[in-house]
Amino acid sequence: MSRREIREHIFKLLFLLEFYQKEELNEQAELYMDEVEEAAPTEKDAEYIFDKFHKIEEKLPQLDERLAAESQGWKLGRMNKVDLAILRLAAYEVLEDDDIPVGVAINEAVELAKKYGGDDSPSFVNGVLGKIAR
Repeated sequence: MSRREIREHIFKLLFLLEFYQKEELNEQAELYMDEVEEAAPTEKDAEYIFDKFHKIEEKLPQLDERLAAESQGWKLGRMNKVDLAILRLAAYEVLEDDDIPVGVAINEAVELAKKYGGDDSPSFVNGVLGKIAR
């Protein structure tokens, strides 16, 4: 499974955060992974996906604080939920994951925004992440 596919699965799991209570989240994440038919992750990939998802989940308060500070005029609660999930993933990669170059994290986030977000999502995501990267 490619890094892009792995990132997409992590994004989808982060999207679930907006709809489930913390107690339900692990079960929902496992159900999601069971439902994935196309490009089903190997056991090693699934372990990586869950590990990174949980690391991001642990850092959410810090990530959200930084996102709120850099997205002037936008409260997190008013953001498009797709954009928010993408930004959380990319912000984690930019700020916490030394294995992923900043430019790659931003580019991949913009690609996710093009695929899943609205018309303005790619430029919004790119702008916020550009501020975080500085």
